[in-house]
Amino acid sequence: MGNSCCSLCMCVDQASIGVIEKWGRFQRLAEPGFHFLNPCAGQWVAGILSTRIQSLDVKIETKTKDNVFVHLVCCIQYRVVKANADDAFYELQNPKEQIQAYVFDVVRALVPRMTLDEVFEQKGEVAKSVLEELEKVMREYGYSIEHMLMVDIIPDASVRKAMNEINAAQRLQLANVYKGEAEKVLQVKRAEADAEAKYLGGVGVARQRQAITDGLRENILNFSHKVEGTSSKEVMDLIMVTQYFDTIKDLGNNSKNTTVFLPHGPGHIRDISDQIRNGLLEASAAKVD
Repeated sequence: MGNSCCSLCMCVDQASIGVIEKWGRFQRLAEPGFHFLNPCAGQWVAGILSTRIQSLDVKIETKTKDNVFVHLVCCIQYRVVKANADDAFYELQNPKEQIQAYVFDVVRALVPRMTLDEVFEQKGEVAKSVLEELEKVMREYGYSIEHMLMVDIIPDASVRKAMNEINAAQRLQLANVYKGEAEKVLQVKRAEADAEAKYLGGVGVARQRQAITDGLRENILNFSHKVEGTSSKEVMDLIMVTQYFDTIKDLGNNSKNTTVFLPHGPGHIRDISDQIRNGLLEASAAKVD
């Protein structure tokens, strides 16, 4: 609290306050500045108190409602009230121990009624409850509690590991859900693209066959008109023979093709032309029906 001294004068620093006694009894408070004393009249300086804000860190171990042991680190900021500095000087021998005892009492009465998650979520409420209780008690002893901060909440190491594993599992599950949705969208898009490609391919083949049919029809009509005495069947046979030899020529010129066995001979060529003609006639008959 300060050392007693006897002298004719004293100087109190800024942000401090002196306690002056007379014959061992409190007489008055000395504000910052220069003061004269009368030792012959029994005046002396009993002590000097700092009015600066002081900080006290308190680490508390307690148990939550779901039986988890945690360490709470609290930071209490307090100061001496100038008007009641005599109470702060005479009433408490060790104010830090008194503040720490009240913090332990309030926290250990409040936290066991909360789960671990609630402690993290409502740490501001815990700090507010401790602040209100301390302010009410310590003001009687000349101290003002300025701030109460819940600096840290430290569960047991095994609990922290389990919480991290739960969090990691939840994030992994969410990532798998997103990955599955992405693969689903990709497969749908691939199926749509494949269907569109097949549709366009079918349209192209149909147009190609239509163009071939139109070309054959035009050739047959032109040949029949220019060469008298020829029938459509004879012109068709001639065109088929020409197409057949063109195909054999293309197969022979392309070295990348594998070996293809085809029946070859006048009779076989006629059979091929008959098969193609029959197919065209059947297709025409189907369209008419």
